[in-house]
Amino acid sequence: MPEVADGGMRAARVHAYGDPSVIRHDKIPIPAPGPGEVLIKVAGTSFNPSEVGLRSGLLAATVPELAGLALPYVLGWDVAGTVVETGPGVTWPRAGDEVIGRLDGGAAASYALAPARDLARAPRGVPLADAAAIPVAGLTAWQAVHEHARIGPGQRVLVNGAGGGVGGFTVGLAKLAGATVIATAGSAGSAARARAHGADEVVDHRTDPLPGGLDALINLVPLDPAAGAAVGRLVRPGGVLVSATAPVETPPGVTSIRFVARNDAAQLAALAALAEEGGLVVDVAERLPLTELEAVHRRAESGRGTGGKIVLLP
Repeated sequence: MPEVADGGMRAARVHAYGDPSVIRHDKIPIPAPGPGEVLIKVAGTSFNPSEVGLRSGLLAATVPELAGLALPYVLGWDVAGTVVETGPGVTWPRAGDEVIGRLDGGAAASYALAPARDLARAPRGVPLADAAAIPVAGLTAWQAVHEHARIGPGQRVLVNGAGGGVGGFTVGLAKLAGATVIATAGSAGSAARARAHGADEVVDHRTDPLPGGLDALINLVPLDPAAGAAVGRLVRPGGVLVSATAPVETPPGVTSIRFVARNDAAQLAALAALAEEGGLVVDVAERLPLTELEAVHRRAESGRGTGGKIVLLP
């Protein structure tokens, strides 16, 4: 989906909330960076399941920060690409630099504007488009492991929902922190991905009981109250349950934390460095043209996800 002949570009936008058919590939002008901004030629963006909620209007109804979202809206929160122009006041990055970042939309396009302060250098040794798999999923995992669960050496940690993009990074970061990591998986493919990220043990949540006596449990899947209470009982007194989805009720003595990931350029740079050094696996399940975005949304709504991250190429 390159630039069009008269100097514009293509962007995947929603003009109204609804089913995946509301995603349109529009011809729009290439934006100019303002103060503190850079213009990125997009090499890749990646799909996040929560974007289904944004497209459908569910997030606008439930997340106050998104209630007044201006439409039409260009999709895409993850960006990887090359800086082609900088706005006033920007000293880094410079034109020609390869960067990654987490945006408030706009990456599902040929070009994207980004605040320079939110970007990090793209990891060398990882294909630039594939590096778009890092920002949203990686920041969520980093904050779950290091800020909220505070994982350390010798701890027993269960990652519930390890087969997805966030789950893979969470397993990898918890393992790097020195923990014994147990991962849940619901398919052979999910189990293989969890092991590739460093899981010490993989439990099939469909057939096998989950272990108890945990120091920490990081939950990455939606749970109803009954299921939440069940996983909460797996954590020992004095332990912690961290959820990136719905709040989970825990027994007395077990700390329950529900969080929403935020942008943090320093953390993003640390994730990129780990990926560059080979300590963190960047797992890309599929690479598709951006014109397939509607189909990706339909698959996600039907539950036929691929497990790993899907990178979309403009």
